Amino acid sequence: MIHAGLEGIVAADSKISLVDGKNGFLVYRGEWAKKIAKERSFEEAAYFLWNGTYPKAEELERFTTSLSEARTLTKAQKEIIDRLPANMDMMAVIRTLLSAKGSEEFSFPAKHDEGICLLGIVPTIIAYRYRSQNDLPFIEPDTSLSHVGNYLYMLNGERAENHHVQALTAYFILTMEHGLNASTFTARVIASTESDLASAVTGAIGAMKGPLHGGAPTGVIDLLQEIKQDGDVEKVLRRKLDNKEKLMGFGHRVYKTKDPRAVALSEITSTFYDDEEFAMAHEVEQTAVRLLQEYKPDRNLYANVEYYAAAILRAIDLPTELFTPTFTAARCAGWIAHVYEQNENNRIIRPSSVYSGSMPE
Repeated sequence: MIHAGLEGIVAADSKISLVDGKNGFLVYRGEWAKKIAKERSFEEAAYFLWNGTYPKAEELERFTTSLSEARTLTKAQKEIIDRLPANMDMMAVIRTLLSAKGSEEFSFPAKHDEGICLLGIVPTIIAYRYRSQNDLPFIEPDTSLSHVGNYLYMLNGERAENHHVQALTAYFILTMEHGLNASTFTARVIASTESDLASAVTGAIGAMKGPLHGGAPTGVIDLLQEIKQDGDVEKVLRRKLDNKEKLMGFGHRVYKTKDPRAVALSEITSTFYDDEEFAMAHEVEQTAVRLLQEYKPDRNLYANVEYYAAAILRAIDLPTELFTPTFTAARCAGWIAHVYEQNENNRIIRPSSVYSGSMPE
């Protein structure tokens, strides 16, 4: 029997995360991802994902310091970015720079300082390229800021509001890992050949670049923009439902009930009602869920993580072309965790195929 796309095939035994779409569960190493997003920093979450335990105070300080020091681009790395074609998209830029970092210092099995090296530099690559493309001076990283706070600072040239950092940090944590998805599987396949960490992450970026995996939630952004311009949430949503249009950002292929990531982001941003964008996002969500129950009572359709990703993206004024790169900056932590796990008990991943061609005469 052929399982197209390997759907339903178990290819790994992992302690990193549980994605249970039927029950709406997302667990990181025995803890609810939602709880981690509410109570922990990105640095603590990444350390936990890699090690299975939370860092003690001195361990967190060392990890945070190492990660912040890894943000700096060398002169040679800046020159590589500067020489890339102007029409090269951001995902290709990240892929190229991380590939260039895969020198002889990276080896099998992957070491933790290699993971820190890659995780720390991705936001800087994005910020440097973005500001360069927009004729803005580069903002050097600020080691006193958190991983996410510094990312926003490098992009905008000023310290972001606390609730914007809090919302984006929760997003980073809730999207850093999501089981054996296409990009993570790619990373593990590469790691299984005893290749190095930079190669595995570079391959994962190639998978993330595809619109079926890491595509930006432009449909959600368009929906929110249309509602904002019209001013009447229910009228716009009813018109779409009457026209048999899909409400972008509602429903999920994996989660047949509420998407736990969207639930967490909704709860975390529910205190930000003084922010116009977040207030509107919550009103749209509540109205859409009510109308979907009215129009499609036989289906459980709720906001998914893409909906709240778009809401957060709009609230912090992040350009839409930076959504997938930002998603990549977050998911990089999960890819690295999976490479470490693959290295611990490695066996080359090599599925079979069924030949459907003709035979020679």
